[in-house]
Amino acid sequence: MAACLGLAFSSGVFAQDDANSYVHEQSDGYEWPTDSAVLEKLDQWQDQKFGVLFHWGLYSVPGICESWPLCSEDWITRPIDNYEEYKKWYWGFSETFNPTAFNPDQWADIMEAAGMKYMIFTTKHHDGFCMFDSKYTDFSIAKGPFASNPKKDVARYVFDAFRKKNFMIGCYFSKPDWHCEWFWNPYYATANRMQNYKRDRHPDWWKNYQDFTYNQLMELTSNYGKFDILWLDGGWITGDEIGLDKVLAHARTHGHEGLISVDRTIQGKNENYQTPERSIPEKQLNHPWESCITLSYAWGWVPDAKFKTPNEVVNLLAEVTAKGGCLLLGVGPTAEGLIQPEVETCLRQVGKWLKKNGQAIYNTRITPNYHDGNVWFTADKDGKTLYAIYSLPEKEQLPATVEWEGNLPSGTMKLLNKNVNVRYQCKGNKVTVTLPKGLAQEPLAFRFIVKK
Repeated sequence: MAACLGLAFSSGVFAQDDANSYVHEQSDGYEWPTDSAVLEKLDQWQDQKFGVLFHWGLYSVPGICESWPLCSEDWITRPIDNYEEYKKWYWGFSETFNPTAFNPDQWADIMEAAGMKYMIFTTKHHDGFCMFDSKYTDFSIAKGPFASNPKKDVARYVFDAFRKKNFMIGCYFSKPDWHCEWFWNPYYATANRMQNYKRDRHPDWWKNYQDFTYNQLMELTSNYGKFDILWLDGGWITGDEIGLDKVLAHARTHGHEGLISVDRTIQGKNENYQTPERSIPEKQLNHPWESCITLSYAWGWVPDAKFKTPNEVVNLLAEVTAKGGCLLLGVGPTAEGLIQPEVETCLRQVGKWLKKNGQAIYNTRITPNYHDGNVWFTADKDGKTLYAIYSLPEKEQLPATVEWEGNLPSGTMKLLNKNVNVRYQCKGNKVTVTLPKGLAQEPLAFRFIVKK
């Protein structure tokens, strides 16, 4: 992912000077795929609406920002002033990372209870540390102190745990690799996130890096079961530069039919859906997209994190869905390999809401009049049945009535969480819904047939 935003230096957490910098923005345009299998898979993915993105790696051991403090750019802060000492310290966690409590079934149970339908797991972040057993490097969870554990090939076990729950499966992979000598060559200093040499002066180094990255992608798509999504991070390197076309052509004809390619922020045929990060597009979009947003302020686990409330997550999900996207929520397992209790409590509450109100989210599509005040609208695929989702603002109580303009109902209106009809009246273009007494202080969803 991009940088850690809004972090203050405390307990080993890193601050970013400009909280709006280094975030993956939405690319300028969208190019629809021409492969019918990819289009079918995208349509299936758009039905899911809610997914989880796991960041888990060396950074989880001290509980700090993932990878980025390795990068020599002037917004970075570190707890160690000497850069070479910092690199040695950070990469040294490969010799202590030993998640003996690792339990991917716990992860899958919690995310299923949360109402999530797809998952993406970070197999390698920019720091180059592999969370899979790669034969092309020893810099891997499977080669350190965890090597003797039966679950040393952790990516395999994570993917399989979620397959058992019928999740759509996504593989995150960083195209840049800051540990690879063919990307950051030790002969030169590290200037920034790019390779630290001129390609035309060292074409052999660049070719070695291209081959290394291509081989790892082939390794993942050949040995780790069926993927639905290949989610490529590090948009300063394009998929074209590391042979993505060849990887996709092989994968889509060898067990990954319709594989969705997400070459993030690289507009074109291999960015099958867009991925605005830590943000939601200002307006509704009619092509596939996903907002990736953290549950806390960090992608990985950090100590004493403040998490979004269940209502905040539901409100995000309502807005994203009404605007035509999916919500990918960032969760960081602990260094021991578990989802911490505070995260579990929050996500199970979100799941309880979705069990009662999920009709308004899953399998829906956009409707032209999609927003008014605190109300967001979604539609069944027939376009006739609409859902109005009232997003309860934080620290506010439910009002006596909910109002909106347009999307006039015809016939009965049902409050989904109680499965009861509610009274409403229309005056001109304004709808006023009277709420029953005694409702829980949470977002509400209503179902009705829209008047034509």
